[in-house]
Amino acid sequence: MITARTLNPGIATGEVIRLTAPLSFWGGTDENGRIIDAHHPQCGVVLAGRVLVMESGRGSSSASSVLAEQIRAHTAPAAIILARPDTIIALGALIAHELYDLTTPVVVVDGPLPVSGRLRVDAGPTGATISPLMHEYGGCGEEECAGGEG
Repeated sequence: MITARTLNPGIATGEVIRLTAPLSFWGGTDENGRIIDAHHPQCGVVLAGRVLVMESGRGSSSASSVLAEQIRAHTAPAAIILARPDTIIALGALIAHELYDLTTPVVVVDGPLPVSGRLRVDAGPTGATISPLMHEYGGCGEEECAGGEG
């Protein structure tokens, strides 16, 4: 388990997508949550429903409104894990929570970032935890095992 600082609270699970370069949601992604920035190393990758892991965002204050609209349309990442705080990304998630009552956790990790696997991000007002979900390997996380399956 990894501990983190909460920028926007919420709980989410998803498969990790680790970006090797910062990303701006404005001009960098489309309405389906796909990276469309032709200069980005992961151009073409879909972020929707995944746990996005990256060092930081790449600016443009308009990126917060793009992220908020992707959250509304359910084409945003399920959660966002950052190495450095990014107020524009946090603001987009906060706006979506206030306007649409939809939560997308945004957290900052001190230390190594997760690179692969399926994770659960549980971000509360006083801190966050990031836990691996192991159903692919014969075990399961709490969410998958809640009904006795897994």
